[in-house]
Amino acid sequence: MPTRGDAIAVPAGGALARARVSRLGDRAWAAALVAFGGAVLVIAGLILLELGRESLPAWQRLGVLRLLTSTDWDPVQDKFGALPFIYGTLVTSAIAIAVALPVSVGLALFLSEMGPKRLRAPVAFSIEVLAAIPSVVFGLWGLFVMVPWIRDTLQPLLQKTLGFLPLFQGPRIGLGYLAAGLILAVMILPTISSVTNEVLKTVPLSLKEGALALGATRWEAIRMAVLPYARPGIFGAALLGLGRALGETMAVTMVIGNSPEIHASLFAPGYSLPAVIANEFAEATGAVHLGALAALGMVLFGLTLMLNALARLLVRAVAHGPGRAVA
Repeated sequence: MPTRGDAIAVPAGGALARARVSRLGDRAWAAALVAFGGAVLVIAGLILLELGRESLPAWQRLGVLRLLTSTDWDPVQDKFGALPFIYGTLVTSAIAIAVALPVSVGLALFLSEMGPKRLRAPVAFSIEVLAAIPSVVFGLWGLFVMVPWIRDTLQPLLQKTLGFLPLFQGPRIGLGYLAAGLILAVMILPTISSVTNEVLKTVPLSLKEGALALGATRWEAIRMAVLPYARPGIFGAALLGLGRALGETMAVTMVIGNSPEIHASLFAPGYSLPAVIANEFAEATGAVHLGALAALGMVLFGLTLMLNALARLLVRAVAHGPGRAVA
């Protein structure tokens, strides 16, 4: 213990200089992080600004209401209506999420809870490989394998069992909303399952052990303790998958049929926002046509923002439910 008469040690000049340099480095690092975060907002703003500038001729010529609600798409006569493309994008994305989400959650439970340890590594590796397959390869597989299977096997089965519904009526083509939705489901499955698997690994072991100690079976412990705790994270994983489904272009273009019409049947050909932009941008010559395609890009941008906002509201809502109570 130093006494009152002892001298207080004062840092030497070199130590003070090193401390100043350290504080300066911390401030520089913090400023760089703020700049990186702000750059994301700046880039998003520049993209929106450029889309708005390019689409101005279409908005002025057609008007917002006509462009978003009209079903006519005829570049020769300068008639542009985005409703069939918005409808196709929403329908195919909804099919993809409806099919991929339960399968992805099941795969994540297999990898984290239920699967034998000797099988977990091969299954996880297969999912990673599936995520690395290029979009055009998915499109070729869908065109030569999945479309004939839908036309010859799945569509007759659905028409036989659920043919009284308008969703499952129509000629056997194979190309259409259902084919695009199913191929999107395969493409987003690795994203949702991988993120969900990581979320399930964060569930405290005490929750599962407590449920098992109270007499619950293994599945009851997962259903009552694990899934409620992980529910916000699973919604976040579904959000990431939905983001890819909305923006996917090549694979959807190859199997959706590319018909700018609205049909109630999932077997009918349709169109999506990314597909029409990719197909017609290189051939667009007039200012209105180019502006209409840029306007479709703005619509896709806004649609993504709205769905992300809705998903965040859902995550916030479920965070007040059993997930927070369990936590």
